[in-house]
Amino acid sequence: MNILLHQCCGPCSIYPVITMQAQGHNITTYFFNHNIHPVQEYYKRMEGAVLVSRHYNIKCIVEDYYGLVEFLRQNVYHENERCKYCYERRLLKTAEKAKELRMDAFSSSLLYSKMQNHEVIKETAEKAAKKYNIPFYYYDFREGWQNGIDISKELEIYRQNYCGCIYSEEDRFLSQLSKKYAKKYEEINEYYESIK
Repeated sequence: MNILLHQCCGPCSIYPVITMQAQGHNITTYFFNHNIHPVQEYYKRMEGAVLVSRHYNIKCIVEDYYGLVEFLRQNVYHENERCKYCYERRLLKTAEKAKELRMDAFSSSLLYSKMQNHEVIKETAEKAAKKYNIPFYYYDFREGWQNGIDISKELEIYRQNYCGCIYSEEDRFLSQLSKKYAKKYEEINEYYESIK
């Protein structure tokens, strides 16, 4: 089958690519991720996705769209629904692109991550498949979690440490950084108290 694989990033696409190639599928990767912020992070992940595609000798289509403003407009006051919006936007766009390219099916490397809401991704992709009348290739790629991590390290592909949007960056780091810097402020204050 000719499958359009949505790539959320390089590391998460490695195991899906290996698996689908082993099954005899012809894959084209598609990088469309308006949800990745800030802009430097967006381009690091884009580069990682392209490097993985090159490494496995597959065609890569990059939809270079840094959509911070649109993303914020859609999610302000709806922050608790941001992941659902993010999945919908990317999977609908992937299904539409697969239809346009006359692919046999589409899939996503989002299905690889243990950090994502797998069932919501699957349901969202099935709805996108129905809307664009194109099959959704489902596979639970989470089984290859460690394999993908190991290979991405071997290939020295950029490995991110948060999902993508600025909200997820805050979720990942705010508590940790607050504690770290609270301790530093305390040390500074103690120092100034000692020299009075």
